[in-house]
Amino acid sequence: MTTISSISELLTLSNCQFRIYDLGRKIDKLSKEFFNKVELNQIPYPTPSQGHAHIAIAFWQKQSNEPYLWFVKLPLDERGLLNQGARNHFVAIITEALGSDLSIDPTEKQEELLKSNPYIFTPSQYKLAMLNSLLSLEIKAPPSKYYSVFQNYLAKKDWQQWQEIGVQGITDLAARIGEQEQSKLVEDSICHLPFEVLSPLCGALENKNLPLNVITAILKLLEVTPESKPEKKQMLLRSLASSCKHPMVDKYFENLFESSIIDTDLLICISGRCWLTLNTEKRIMQFLELLVSGDNPELFNAIFKDLVAIPTIRPLLFQCMRQTERSENLSKAIGQLFNSQS
Repeated sequence: MTTISSISELLTLSNCQFRIYDLGRKIDKLSKEFFNKVELNQIPYPTPSQGHAHIAIAFWQKQSNEPYLWFVKLPLDERGLLNQGARNHFVAIITEALGSDLSIDPTEKQEELLKSNPYIFTPSQYKLAMLNSLLSLEIKAPPSKYYSVFQNYLAKKDWQQWQEIGVQGITDLAARIGEQEQSKLVEDSICHLPFEVLSPLCGALENKNLPLNVITAILKLLEVTPESKPEKKQMLLRSLASSCKHPMVDKYFENLFESSIIDTDLLICISGRCWLTLNTEKRIMQFLELLVSGDNPELFNAIFKDLVAIPTIRPLLFQCMRQTERSENLSKAIGQLFNSQS
């Protein structure tokens, strides 16, 4: 009997079509080659969240387009490398329950084994809806019935009549934001949307690289949103999470950091969702200085530990720690951070 040593091997041997998605911070598709390298510990997991890799595995037999979904949470070490023992344990539980045929309908006993898997987690409603939308697009399945409902709502411009809208319809449209018709609908409507619609829409858009017209509309809305509406600013910033490298978005963050006044919750949003903007030593230094100005050592420690786990940010943070030109407050915060770990 062949010993199955990885999730990639398990999926390949079962003769399934499959896709892997990162669900930790936002939803990103991981190529099979990339994920295989992660499993072999050749590269660290790109976007750890709370010390774990949060993975969605969608798989289906070639004759079917009805995917099964697993949501797997695996621990990482301090370098961001996958805990091999935990991964092997997950694979062992699956093969004990299902063998190598992942698409069979499990018996009651097999179902019990699967449910007792300690590495399975349940994503939020919004992430699950967005994943379903992205996956439907990927396998060329039709969108949900709520898609046309949301399109009609945006087209009719009767902004307070949102009660019939489903979250799945919002994510279906967000998944198709690259299409001209959908991006135009969002561009024309985003400044009018009530909180109940804007919040899930921004949460869905954070997973997509946005077209220029949508980016422009969001940045305009950010500029006119008063400081008295911090939740709205956070939502709008979230929507730009996958577009942080766009020159217009990068310029917005440059100006934001140089303003020297950023609400603490906004800083949390930036570190948790818009970390891609922390792409230079200067930008991270500005961010850290703003963070310590809030005089909240616990928050500084939590955000620092969260950011240092991201492979692309880790070396920049270490450069900042060696930087001599920093405020007394930042030097003190870094010193306290390492004293607390010793």
